[in-house]
Amino acid sequence: MPVTEIEKNLKEVRERMARAAERAARDPAEVELVAVTKTLDVPTIREAIQAGHRLFGENRVQEARGKIEALGEEARWHMVGHLQTNKAKEAIRLFELIHSVDSLRLAEELDKRCRQEGTTMDILVQVNISGEQTKHGAEAAEVIDLVEKISALQYLKINGLMSIPSFSPVPDHSRPYFRQLREISRKIADMGIEGVSMEVLSMGMTGDFEVAVEEGATMVRVGTAIFGPRGN
Repeated sequence: MPVTEIEKNLKEVRERMARAAERAARDPAEVELVAVTKTLDVPTIREAIQAGHRLFGENRVQEARGKIEALGEEARWHMVGHLQTNKAKEAIRLFELIHSVDSLRLAEELDKRCRQEGTTMDILVQVNISGEQTKHGAEAAEVIDLVEKISALQYLKINGLMSIPSFSPVPDHSRPYFRQLREISRKIADMGIEGVSMEVLSMGMTGDFEVAVEEGATMVRVGTAIFGPRGN
C-alpha cells in the first residue's frame, strides 16, 4: 500500500522527537506522542490508527464523544482542552487522562463524579506558566497549594503537570517556560505528597515540541504537524 501523508508525517514527527531526546541525552521511549484530533473526522483519525498510532487528544468533550464511540477500543483518548465542570461526568467515562485540571472546583467535581461512578481518574494539573489572562491554568505561584488540596481528594490521582506557553513563531522562546514547568514539577516531586506523582510533563505542540522534549517533556501534543492546518 502507498504511504499516506498522515503516515509520513507521523514518522517525521517521531523522528524529530527522537533526535530531540538524543540531544538531551534522554531515551526517546520516555516521550509519548499525543496526536490532537480537534475538528478531524473519524476516517482521518482511522488513517492515523492504520499508520500505527493509538493515542489521541481531544479539546472538547462533545466533539470527542462520537469519535470515541465510532473507534471503540482501537484508540486511547486524552482530554487536552479546557474542561468545564458540567462536562466532568462524561469526561471521566471517555478519557484515560485529563491534562487540563486547572482549579480546585473542577477537581472536586471530577472527584464527586468518580465517586458516583465507582471509579478513579488520572489527571494533570494545568499551569498558566506564562501568566497570560487568556490562558487557563493555575498561576505558577499557586500550583503547589492546588496540588496539595487536590491530593486530598480520594478519587483523583495527580500524574504530573501540563502547560501551554506564550505563542511565538520562534520555538526556542518556549524554552524558559518549559524549564520553569520542569522545575516546579521537581519541587513537587521532592515534597513526597501522598498520592501525587510527577511522572508526566505534558508540554510542547507543533511549533515547539522538540524544545519541549529537550527540556524534559514526557508527552507532547501535536496536531498540525501530523494532520495539516485546520480551522478552529
